[in-house]
Amino acid sequence: MQLSTYLDPALELGPRNVLLFLQDKLSIEDFTAYGGVFGNKQDSTFSNLENALDLAPSSLVLPAVDWYAVSTLTTYLQEKLGASPLHVDLATLRELKLNASLPALLLIRLPYTASSGLMAPREVLTGNDEVIGQVLSMLKSEDVPYTAALTAVRPSRVARDAAMVAGGLGRQLLQTTPKQPVSVVVHPPVSYNDTAPRILFWAQNFSVAYRDSWEDLTARTFEAPSLNMTGSFWNDSIARLSLTYEQLFGATVTFKFTLVNRFYPVSARHWFTMERLEIHSNGSVAYFNVSQITGPSIYSFHCQYVSSLSNKGSILVPDTQPFLWQMTLEEFQIQAFNVTGEQFSYATDCAGFFSPAIWMGLLTSLFMLFIFTYGLHMILSLKTMDRFDDHKGPTITLTQIV
Repeated sequence: MQLSTYLDPALELGPRNVLLFLQDKLSIEDFTAYGGVFGNKQDSTFSNLENALDLAPSSLVLPAVDWYAVSTLTTYLQEKLGASPLHVDLATLRELKLNASLPALLLIRLPYTASSGLMAPREVLTGNDEVIGQVLSMLKSEDVPYTAALTAVRPSRVARDAAMVAGGLGRQLLQTTPKQPVSVVVHPPVSYNDTAPRILFWAQNFSVAYRDSWEDLTARTFEAPSLNMTGSFWNDSIARLSLTYEQLFGATVTFKFTLVNRFYPVSARHWFTMERLEIHSNGSVAYFNVSQITGPSIYSFHCQYVSSLSNKGSILVPDTQPFLWQMTLEEFQIQAFNVTGEQFSYATDCAGFFSPAIWMGLLTSLFMLFIFTYGLHMILSLKTMDRFDDHKGPTITLTQIV
């Protein structure tokens, strides 16, 4: 939503021919490293881009754009212009005849490689800048007005300084070094809004089971164009996120996450706790106790597994037995208070400091220290003989006393 407020004026009042240069990876640090910002302008890798910005009637530079915002940018431009995106290159662009009165969305992909690749980043960025220059020169020669945007699918560098994150509170959910294959799509978090974003919810995998029949709700939750959040509400003390799914196990099922924010005088700060997780189906309600999901209100909560399965930690505890429902949330993260924008604050994690491996290491070390101490004590307890047999004098006689 914030990105659309920046782009709406240009798309509504500016030219209807839009060029979207979409690079594989790009960060603001690339312009610092290769843009000649230290007085060596002649060595700048972005000479054509800088020239276009200088000659443009207006321009806008955003230091960073969230990944999920970029993933929806093409759809946003398509809806705004009423034109389908057309993937072009220099060869096909020469054959196109653009009309200033008809909207057009041209998508031009630009590569990026790491320094370990066949080409260094400077060489790739220089080639991309030449492509941008040729495209803009071609449109200028045809006297076609245009609006151009340059962005990337993901950053080439990850900001690791907490001060660079909005609010100064820590990590951004989607700005982490991806360890999964590039083909894996990172979906945006679910956001409940009234006048502003209030509740954020995200999971890498969201699966539920009824009578041991499992359903994966990840796509229906995070990739659905419209998610039914009827029944959700928020205030400073209580937040409820309600997710409703049609035709789930043959019925309409609603999941309700209820979080409470309280002030504790001992710590002199507010803490939130997820009091319960409700599952409404066919007029019945099932409850999970989730009191382990807690933390300071200025933080979000993260856990690798929030599950009712014993091999996943059993954080979700059924209130009755037998229980027909099972649930697993992988890489679960939620925040319902002190939300700033559509990104998570620093996360308090469910993993304790003393993991089983640390406990085993400590116990083993203590056992070995005990053996070493006992052995050293035995060595120090050894005493030398204070009487010796003299062959010139009388022999030592040991008298046996019966």
